[in-house]
Amino acid sequence: MLRVGGLAAYRQESSQLHVSVLFRGKKKRTSLSDEEKNVKWNEVLEFKLKGNPLDAKSSLQIHLKGKDKVGKGRFLGSVNVRLANLVGERSRNISFVKVPLLDKKKQKTKNLLSFEIVYEPPLVNKKETKEGKPGHPEQDDTINVPRLQEIPLRSQSPSPENASVRGTAKFAQKVSDKPQDFQVRVRIIEGRQLQGANIRPVVKVYVGDTVFRTRIKRGNNPIFDELFFQNFHKPPSEVFNTLIHLQVLNSHSLRADSMIGVFKLDVGSVYDLPDHAVLRKWLLLYEPDDLQSMAKGYLKVSIIVLTAGDKAPIDKRGTNEEDDVESNLLQPAGVLSRWVTFEVKIYRAEDISHMSKGLMSNLKHVFGGDRDKEGVDSFLEVSFAGRKIVTKVVENHINPEWNQVIYLKSRFPSLCESIRFTVCERKSAVKSHPLGTTHLSISKISMTGSEDDETPGFLPTFGPCFLNLYGSPREGLDSSDKYDELNLGKSEGVAYRGRILIELVTRMDETVGKTIDDLLLEDFSIVQRYLHRRRYSLCVVFYSATQMQEVKEPVQFEVSVGNYGNKFDKSCKLHASTTQYSQVMFDGNYYYYLPWCDTKPVAALTSHWENIEHRLDRLNILLKIIDKLRANAEEIRTTLPSEGSRLTGMWVKMLDRVVKDCNRSLPPLKRLPQVTALDQQLYDQQVLLLKKIRKLAEKLRDRNINVKEKLPEVEEWLERLSVLAEEPQNSLPDVILWMLAGEKRVAYARIKAHSVLFSRDSEKSCGKFCGKLQTVFMKQPLDKSQNQRTVAQLRVRIWMGLSTDEEEFEKYIDGKILVAAERYENQARVMGHWGTSGLLQHPAFSDASGKIRLSRKDFYPLRGWQWDGKWTIDPERCLLFDADAGHNEFTDEVYENETHLAGGEWSPALEQWTDKKGFRHLPMEEIECPVGWEWKEDWMPDLYRAVDELGWEYGKAVPPETTPRHWNPTEKAYHTNRRRRWKRERMRKPDRSRQMKREEIDQDGWEYAPLFGWKFHIKQNKGDIYRRRRWRRRLIPKEQMGPVAIFRLEGSLCRESSEVHLEDLEEQEKPVGQELYGMTAPFISCILDPPNAFQFRGYIYQARGLLPTDISSSADPYVQVSLLHQSKRTDIIRGTLNPIWDQTLIFEEVEIYGNLREVVECPPFVSLELFDSNRASKHEHLGAALCFPSVRLDSTAQYVSALQWHPVFRGERFSGELLVSFELLMKQRDGDQNLPPRPPMRDSESYMVPLGVRPQLQLSTIEILAWGLRNIKNYNMMKVTSPSLVVECNGETIQTAPIKNYKKNPNFPNPIYFLTVFLPVDTIYSPPIVLKVLDYRPFGYKPVVGQTTVKSLNEFMCDPFAGSPETEDVAMMSNKSFHVETPNIESTAAEDAPKSEQEATEGLLEDDTIDWWCKFYASSGEHDDYTDYLLQGYDTIKIYPCPLEDVPQFKGLQDFCHTFKLYRGKVYGDIEDPMVVGEFKGSFRIYPLPEDPAKPVPPPQFRQLPWSEPQICLVRVYIVRALSLQPKDRSGTCDPYIKVSLGKETIDDREHYIPNNLNPVFGKMFQLYATVPLNKDLKVSVYDYDLISQDDKIGETVIDLENRYLSRFGARCGLPRTYCISGSTQWRDQLTPIELLKNLSTMKNYALPVIRNNGQKITIGEKEFSLDDFEPRKLPYNFPGPPEERLALHILRLQNLVPEHVETRTLFNSTQPGIEQGKLQMWIDIFPKKLGLPGPPFNITPRGPVRYVLRCIIWNTSDVVLQETNLMGERMSDIYIKGWMVGLEEQKQNTDVHYRSLDGEGNFNWRFIFQFEYLTVERVLVINKKNYIWSLDETEMKMPPKLILQLWDNDKVSFDDYLGYLEINLNAFRCPTKWADNCTLEKFFKLEDSSSDSLQKMISLFKQKSIKGWWPCVTHEEGKPYLTGKLELTLELLTEREAEERPAGKGRDEPNMNPRLEPPNRPDTSFLWFRSPLKAMRHIVWRKYKWWLICTLLLVIPVIFLVALLHAIPNALANFLLQSTRYHRKKK
Repeated sequence: MLRVGGLAAYRQESSQLHVSVLFRGKKKRTSLSDEEKNVKWNEVLEFKLKGNPLDAKSSLQIHLKGKDKVGKGRFLGSVNVRLANLVGERSRNISFVKVPLLDKKKQKTKNLLSFEIVYEPPLVNKKETKEGKPGHPEQDDTINVPRLQEIPLRSQSPSPENASVRGTAKFAQKVSDKPQDFQVRVRIIEGRQLQGANIRPVVKVYVGDTVFRTRIKRGNNPIFDELFFQNFHKPPSEVFNTLIHLQVLNSHSLRADSMIGVFKLDVGSVYDLPDHAVLRKWLLLYEPDDLQSMAKGYLKVSIIVLTAGDKAPIDKRGTNEEDDVESNLLQPAGVLSRWVTFEVKIYRAEDISHMSKGLMSNLKHVFGGDRDKEGVDSFLEVSFAGRKIVTKVVENHINPEWNQVIYLKSRFPSLCESIRFTVCERKSAVKSHPLGTTHLSISKISMTGSEDDETPGFLPTFGPCFLNLYGSPREGLDSSDKYDELNLGKSEGVAYRGRILIELVTRMDETVGKTIDDLLLEDFSIVQRYLHRRRYSLCVVFYSATQMQEVKEPVQFEVSVGNYGNKFDKSCKLHASTTQYSQVMFDGNYYYYLPWCDTKPVAALTSHWENIEHRLDRLNILLKIIDKLRANAEEIRTTLPSEGSRLTGMWVKMLDRVVKDCNRSLPPLKRLPQVTALDQQLYDQQVLLLKKIRKLAEKLRDRNINVKEKLPEVEEWLERLSVLAEEPQNSLPDVILWMLAGEKRVAYARIKAHSVLFSRDSEKSCGKFCGKLQTVFMKQPLDKSQNQRTVAQLRVRIWMGLSTDEEEFEKYIDGKILVAAERYENQARVMGHWGTSGLLQHPAFSDASGKIRLSRKDFYPLRGWQWDGKWTIDPERCLLFDADAGHNEFTDEVYENETHLAGGEWSPALEQWTDKKGFRHLPMEEIECPVGWEWKEDWMPDLYRAVDELGWEYGKAVPPETTPRHWNPTEKAYHTNRRRRWKRERMRKPDRSRQMKREEIDQDGWEYAPLFGWKFHIKQNKGDIYRRRRWRRRLIPKEQMGPVAIFRLEGSLCRESSEVHLEDLEEQEKPVGQELYGMTAPFISCILDPPNAFQFRGYIYQARGLLPTDISSSADPYVQVSLLHQSKRTDIIRGTLNPIWDQTLIFEEVEIYGNLREVVECPPFVSLELFDSNRASKHEHLGAALCFPSVRLDSTAQYVSALQWHPVFRGERFSGELLVSFELLMKQRDGDQNLPPRPPMRDSESYMVPLGVRPQLQLSTIEILAWGLRNIKNYNMMKVTSPSLVVECNGETIQTAPIKNYKKNPNFPNPIYFLTVFLPVDTIYSPPIVLKVLDYRPFGYKPVVGQTTVKSLNEFMCDPFAGSPETEDVAMMSNKSFHVETPNIESTAAEDAPKSEQEATEGLLEDDTIDWWCKFYASSGEHDDYTDYLLQGYDTIKIYPCPLEDVPQFKGLQDFCHTFKLYRGKVYGDIEDPMVVGEFKGSFRIYPLPEDPAKPVPPPQFRQLPWSEPQICLVRVYIVRALSLQPKDRSGTCDPYIKVSLGKETIDDREHYIPNNLNPVFGKMFQLYATVPLNKDLKVSVYDYDLISQDDKIGETVIDLENRYLSRFGARCGLPRTYCISGSTQWRDQLTPIELLKNLSTMKNYALPVIRNNGQKITIGEKEFSLDDFEPRKLPYNFPGPPEERLALHILRLQNLVPEHVETRTLFNSTQPGIEQGKLQMWIDIFPKKLGLPGPPFNITPRGPVRYVLRCIIWNTSDVVLQETNLMGERMSDIYIKGWMVGLEEQKQNTDVHYRSLDGEGNFNWRFIFQFEYLTVERVLVINKKNYIWSLDETEMKMPPKLILQLWDNDKVSFDDYLGYLEINLNAFRCPTKWADNCTLEKFFKLEDSSSDSLQKMISLFKQKSIKGWWPCVTHEEGKPYLTGKLELTLELLTEREAEERPAGKGRDEPNMNPRLEPPNRPDTSFLWFRSPLKAMRHIVWRKYKWWLICTLLLVIPVIFLVALLHAIPNALANFLLQSTRYHRKKK
């Protein structure tokens, strides 16, 4: 059964409503309600399930409808409820409170609905239901995982964008991963409903490793309002993973019981939010160790994360909605935060190996270490949300099996993003070392879903699946500490380090006490099906390796996947995974390359991994859809400016492609055992998203649609597709390419395996680069340099696929495959004869390194292969070229050596001719010019070194050495040797090829070298001692398999030799066995077909915005253009940052291997690098860019390669733009005849850019407004006295007249200049404008003291014959009347109508009670108590959240002239700009000149310029307050004060510092005189006062007064709303509104205003304005101005002028550039002296607090909880009451005790008196007291005026018992009830089952003054209030004077009056028993047991008499008998 009940609707209008519920096609509805706003139905709608339980896709729809006049239900809103959370075998219910309903357009309405859903599952026969273990899906089509419901529970509704908890992280602002400044601000505002009795809470804030603490407060609802700052200088990846941990503790409890609740989130979660901030949000506190516990309270916080350039949002109080905890809770929109347990099952790991043995391990072996230990003592560390849990240690194992499960408790959705897994090696008992790290992102393995989708989201689930670990390389690292950054995942891992098999399951209803446990046995059998392996084959063909730096050692490339292919790894079979060694060759210009020619090296290997094609196929399909859509959207975006039919066609074509791609179905999930729960969920989400995008695309296929408006929707599709186009379960490791120089790893590249993976499903499922040519950029590990230049550029073809798909590999391979074994024959020369006797440790036959002995008998063909022929001599040509190879010019050198004995003459040395290192060399006379070269000059000594005039340098040889180590240019007596360098330059003949010819090589194949390991060469020199030659033997497969046979090359060719030699190596001290492992694998080559010949043309036109690298703020740039193995550079342009090269670079012969289709689709990259030419030092790198050339197969076709701007980056920093284009022209066999003609030549060596390519130019005029120069700094320690401005644009230059006396007047004497220049017709090609400032100095010296570049000219373009927005405020307009409209009187009256209704109830404010602060707070909206002020129509001001310059409508106050910063110096490292040395004030107007000379010349654009002489102005600086200042003291606060500087005048307000305040209210006005523009920069600084040390600067802001003075927006004095001649709003400007209006009309060429009807109307041209239109009712002010002035002011306010305002300026500090230090609210008024005296200034001195006295009389209590039981078994309480004001705990007072209350009633008649200071403006209580005993100043704290009353039960022996509390906010509290019976919780608290109509109205004691009634006392348990008693109180609020006039004493002390309190009339039972024992007997015993006592007495007395009688009878009888006997005896 499914029941829907508890229905309640909330609307703003009254109407008759009903609710209908639709579930599984059935519809049920409620009855029609009465006409009310808030309706509640006591009805339950039931739906029978008929044996079909709910599943994960179940949902129901709820509609709210109203009765219409026609009778048809009017739709008011609906909500779609997902029922995933109800799925299960137990009955469950979910309640929803005030859910906002959605209209038909899925927009939120103001209608709210509350309801409850109850689910009772049907009975299911478990025998018929096959259930698998949770988290391990069986082999069926549907995989059930826990689901997450998607219903809007709060005031927010889910949206499609909320695809993940941190989905926005993927689309947030991209931050560079280099270390930078971050600032985290945490503001603890207040707590609410904290659990516990009589607690004293304190908040501890952990930000990373730093701990902050708040002050200790009292009560369950404490107010902290404390701000903490934490600064970082770390990479963003490390900062974003830093945890913010908030703990709320009870300082009054023991440490073990002090925890109240915690909350955790990471910094990255906050940074992903809008504005990078959490503002005034409530956090739900929870107990981390108790999942079943309810909320422990709420904490309101603000958290802001800032980096350089971010603006901090203003953290201010908004509306009362933020006090509603439920609607303002921090959690993802529409998602219920719940407790979950992440069950992480850790099975095993593979390929875990330690670092290779280095120096320390060798020492360990020497001292007895275990050398045979190959495994690792490893364990796994799991980190999440600040917790770290480690598994057990598995010793000495490469593939450890942990088989443990870890339980991570968290709230979900979690605000912590990722789980980190780190495999560590245990070094000792206390030390471990990380080996590799991986992360599991929660957002990628879960989905919150959205209301519009057909399926809900799902909880985090993963695997079982392998996660790959990456870290540092293992080989050759003696100290691995510096590589911990790689192993910990802080930087990109460069090597595969293993992988771990894990599974993650999320449990929602289970509580686990353990954090780690062993796995069950059944888990082992389930996970086995995920371990099935398939064989993968990988082949990489290396086509080219170019743009390499010079490498001395031979270069080799290695390909690996996991450990497969790693030449140093012993765990896998040997593969042909490495290329042959090659030596780099110079390209003739700058770079080096590997000359492979047509014989390309190939690497092939096989590996074994899981078959995950069902994941990667879908991933590749989605990625291709994204690539196509992104490319089409980018093409449309670039075409947007030129709208037309072409754009519409592109739009429709793109949508057709989207529909076609989305119609293709994704490969279905086959019934494979390895399909996981996450696979099914992601598949469903991807299918749904593609369907939705297809539907949206079909709707947008309208040709009349606005493309610009709809393009963001396409970008949204891309974002949503990108979220799902990530495969978290990608267990296939990356393909890693390594470049090795010798045996050292130099550079690497990681390639995603899925991008090169082949799939049989379809071509769309194959990887993007599968079998295709691609360019790979190699980079250095841990490269943190600023340039980050690539080490090499590879062009490779990679194919990877299953072994069953190897036959498809043949389709992708070109050329002929050649496999061969190789070995080297080594010989040494001894006594002039070559042989093997002098080889020493080198074997006669070895590998290329000369270390492994390889004899001919040791070689055996691999299995399946056979020899093809015998061993032949085959020299490796890639190693055998001389040092001059590739050079066009080369310098030969030789050193002449002489020696002498003491006192002797210099004579030739024994070795007279040597090289630089002292080895024997041919005499210079015997050196011949090589073939193909010619001498350029004769031999001459090198005199341009540290030598004497003859070129000699001197030194002394110290035995046993024969040559000196150091040389000196001067001869000394002790010198024994001297030498000089002879050089001779030669150049290559133009007809000589660079390639090495086979006939040049010796037939015997020998290559020579002076030492083994040095570079070998062909021709023998006299100094050569060693020689070698290469022997090769081909291998062919036994079966005809084709190229596929290379995947069968597994194992070593020299099995025996390798084993024997490795055994020999173990006997050596140095363990080099691992380094030499893998040297005997065969090598594979691919002989390609002849290449395609192209001619390359690069059109380099210009650059702009380059970074300066010289001291003079300029550069000498040139461009290095590289394509494959060729490179050239442009000419050097001296002294500019915006060079125009206008040059064409031509590469005559470019050979590109591959078929033509591939060349066209994927041409090689063109690499552009900019350098600054330095004559004396190394050329400095300016940046780089990558471009694609256009390929033209038909070179005769008419095609123009358009120039485009390409961004230039220096590392990650933008450093300029290049305007270039490139093309490849295919050459035919007949040569260059088919090529287009060459461009025109500029000189004999360079070509210009052809006319068809260069931009089209037109003659234009640049009208220059050169107003002046400002703040020019000294140059070369001398002041700038007579500067001049030089303006350059596109080769044209103009210079202004110099300023005669810069110190007296920095403005130019003639401000207007005209520059005629040719500018491009298309503005995209516009060159920049360069501004240079020269200083005229004596002797004709004119240095450049500053310069800048104006990059964009679009904002200065204008039409000279028509007014435009850019020129409206500067040029005169032809219009004669205002273009404004009369205010809408009807709307104004409509707005005033509801106000007038409220005016009658509020009362009127007096004008004399209104001050500026009322205006400020009423305008800010921070307080809700200014309705009276607003309703009466008093003025408000505009409060801008930014500086006035940043307000868009004021154009930065640069409407008259712009401010351009001038720079000088060079850029160093991360400094964003060179040094700012001044400013240029000016502007430009750019317009074309008519081509026809007969047409009129355009008129000048700059007219009516202001007076350029300096003006004396009065400046008033109003400082209102500061916000969120950075703390400077250890206490987390600061003592701020203001310092104002203007020129040489400084005002220091240090004496009036405000102690211990981060949000000080200054309320200061500073008045200064300034001469504008001499003193234009006003600097306002905030300092921190220190008693002993120097004051610290918190921050400062600088205001340009000149811009405000010159601006036409009237920024010098804002316009108020009302013109008054007196009072608080008196007019303060020097000119009246009429005068201002006339000046404005004159400036804008309007008609002058005409006043009519005694000022009631003003006419301007044809426009008439009436005062009645603006003032429909009487003004509330007592002194309004004349009507014409008021009307003129209203007209001025329509002209977009600056109003009366307060601006918010950001404070910055040079110690943390770009990081905000706080904000300052202020404004400035400027009054020129020539206009007369201004009005009086505003008085903004803050109001002082008013002293009040609160008298609280406690009369009685009722229904108090009876806490104790007396001896007689009666329930009772000894009641008394505590009371205090918040923040004034020292005034705490207690009543007397009402003993033995038996019915909960108490009588007190007790008076509490509290004195406090109250700030009326802010409605807060002001408390001044010292925080600590040692504090010097009192801290001002502002608290809400809250009265706290607590009920207590008195105990004499034990502690008193706390019963409950009452909290009354004197500003707003519920009106009490008159009688105790009516005092219920429903009248004072908003409960779930109560309506808001039953609540008492809110009142304020400051207005009511006195009130009496009953209030409830409550306690909170599990977040709900419980009644514990009622109090009858009288609250009376008096001012200090009223309290003196009507005195009263505390309690019942004298003076006991006003009113007089009589002793309470307590019952006789109220007493303390041990003080009155008799009274206790009477009232305790006698009152209850008197009848028992009477009856007992009545029974006891007769018994006593009877007992006495019985006791006396024997004695009496005895006496009687005795007397009788005696009597008879006497008688006898």
